[in-house]
Amino acid sequence: MMSKRAIGVVLAVAALSLGACSTVSKIGSLNPIHGKGKRNAVIHTNRIPVIALNDQLKVADALKGQDFLLPDAAPLSDWPLPGGTPAQSVEHVDAAPAFAVAWRRSIGSASSRSKHVTAPPIIAAGRIYVMDGGATVSAHDVASGAPIWRVNIMPKSKRDHEGWGGGVAFADGKIYVASGFREVVQIDAATGAVGWRTRTDAPIHAAPTVTGGKVYAVDVNDELLAFDAATGTQAWTYQALTEPARILAASSPAVDNDTLVTSFASGELVALRAANGTELWNASLSKASRTNALSEIRDIAGRPVIYKSDVFAVSHSDVFAAVDLRTGIPRWTLPVSATTTPWAAGDVVYVVDQSGQVICVSRDSGQVYWIRDLNDGLKKKRRAYWSSPILASNRLITLSTHGDALALNPKTGATLKTLKLGSEALIGPIAAGGMIYALTDSAQLIAIR
Repeated sequence: MMSKRAIGVVLAVAALSLGACSTVSKIGSLNPIHGKGKRNAVIHTNRIPVIALNDQLKVADALKGQDFLLPDAAPLSDWPLPGGTPAQSVEHVDAAPAFAVAWRRSIGSASSRSKHVTAPPIIAAGRIYVMDGGATVSAHDVASGAPIWRVNIMPKSKRDHEGWGGGVAFADGKIYVASGFREVVQIDAATGAVGWRTRTDAPIHAAPTVTGGKVYAVDVNDELLAFDAATGTQAWTYQALTEPARILAASSPAVDNDTLVTSFASGELVALRAANGTELWNASLSKASRTNALSEIRDIAGRPVIYKSDVFAVSHSDVFAAVDLRTGIPRWTLPVSATTTPWAAGDVVYVVDQSGQVICVSRDSGQVYWIRDLNDGLKKKRRAYWSSPILASNRLITLSTHGDALALNPKTGATLKTLKLGSEALIGPIAAGGMIYALTDSAQLIAIR
């Protein structure tokens, strides 16, 4: 049976699930004008709407049975950010050819009614860094999973002991942690010693992105925050449209050179100058008309992916789009509802939708090569939710709330191998050093060789 966390991730929650109770109690804090004046407030004059989509998703007749180009698998030594790189894009990793469990380790507190394991693992310099459901960050040896250090970043104030969520990132020998306890924290990657701590006005439910000497994170009030990585001083902020209902998951920004692209619960996909937060363009990935309550959730909970001058992103409001990185104009859109992160490689981009369909799309035209329903034949109550995919050693891999790691043929969608993880998993896997790593709801870190 599916966990309450998994149901929450997919069905979404209203303002009461936004984070620490001290923040939720202040309904006014959902107002972008509430309290302190917001720096860099933006008047949205160049938002690009996406029109209503009425077509059914289907395989293009012209592409049925057609081959496409995928890059060769390449070794990758580190995975320092949630999506592997600042652009949140890794084409094809040489990892886990045997697709068998090498080892598993408990990292601490599992998901529960009040705690949620949400942080994707990261890898740097022979260590894998993780955060459990109780805000304990730990470092482990990548070869064996042996623990090296542990530090709990929960604030001492009892007022903030009911937050959850966040994530970790690595840069220049430091770990940067965003927290549901309304903090961003710097930790020494070698020792676990805390460097600086900076308070935020609202909880942060996703991992930060760190690049170019800055730390970028989005809080639950739909505000993008930029900090100086060395000192923790806030550099600038950007306020998007606030949304009272959102997915129980969150996104990390993508950065390419001086262009930063991030997504919000409002369904906005926004490009900014990374140096100062100046808005470049704003595209709204939401349908013009909606017919049910769930479609009112516009959240883009998956990470935007920058790949070959395009941004790929998918919203809960039934819009999967390729957006031109320079102009913000959608090149194509498809009627796909998802909370996962797309995976772009070669000629195609893959996405896993809410219903458990894996969809392979032509990156250039937006036409569909193939669709594989991973829940085909299952009754509604038995259907699993599936994670963001990863392409590794000529396998497209996704994890499920039924505790499966599934390897698919990336050209056809056919099942190549299934691996039992022993616990629900909804965080997408990562890969480095020839291994794939999965983190489950029960706080089990699993290495796949």
